[in-house]
This record gives sequence, C-alpha cells and structure tokens, in this order.
Amino acid sequence: MKRFVKAGLVLATALYLLILVNFILLKSLYVTDIGGKMAFVINRYYWDSHNFIPFKTITEYLLSDHIPLIIRIENLLGNIIGFVPFGFLLPSIMKKFYNWKRVLAATFALSLTFEMAQLVFRLGSFDVDDLILNTLGGVFGFFLYKLAVQIAKHLKNRLKES
Repeated sequence: MKRFVKAGLVLATALYLLILVNFILLKSLYVTDIGGKMAFVINRYYWDSHNFIPFKTITEYLLSDHIPLIIRIENLLGNIIGFVPFGFLLPSIMKKFYNWKRVLAATFALSLTFEMAQLVFRLGSFDVDDLILNTLGGVFGFFLYKLAVQIAKHLKNRLKES
C-alpha cells in the first residue's frame, strides 16, 4: 500500500512540475516562437525590463495605486501559492526533505531555474522578488505538510483509543 501511495505522490509531483512549467515558462509561447527564443539577447532594453533589486516589485505591488488590485493580488499571492504544493510534496516523497531548510533550498533552486530560463530564453521576465515569494510559498507548503502529518497522527491515535 505504501508503494502505491508513494508512486501516486511521485506522479502528482511530476504532474505539478509540468503544470508549473506551463504556467511560468510556456504561458505565452507558440510553437512558431520557439526558434526565436533560443537566441540570447544583449540589448539594454531587454536587461532593463527585468528586476534584480530585492523587494522592488513587492513594494510596488503593495503601495501602488495605478496597478489594479486584482493584478497585485494575483501576482503576490500567485507566486506564493504556486509553490506551496512543492513544499508539501517534496517531504512527502523524500525523507531528506523533512527539514524546512532543505525545502527552502530546493524551492529556491527550482524558482531560480525558472527565473533563469525566463531570462535566458526570453520566456517572461526575471524578477528576484518572484524568487522570494516562490521560496516563501515552498516553505509555507512544508509547514502545511508538517501540520498535516501531526493531524494524521492525532487522528490515528484517536482511532486506536476508540
């Protein structure tokens, strides 16, 4: 039974990562655009369209009146919520990720991979604040996992007592 559960979790993780790739990297990519995305661009406008300053975008979204509220909420919460499943699934499938610091490092590495792919292949814009928010989401997912484990243990003990 445990093997089936673990296989299901691995499959769910793979499916989740494919969905994440679709939402982050392929959101506006058409098959005809693939060739043009493989050329690395070195012009000032391109580099100026990215954010390399921590908390710049977060502050802008929190304090700006000219950006619609729904856009601000979708961007800030979307970056957090999008990585919560990663922080939840990772310790579910690998014991070495029972530690929040390892989940933090793994989530940061995954987010950095996505951000670098966006930068290099022009599949979006690099934003260091996305790294911060994504990593926060992964750590939050880890703590949700720990909470779920504690609740499951509690329920199991209560069933034994009955």
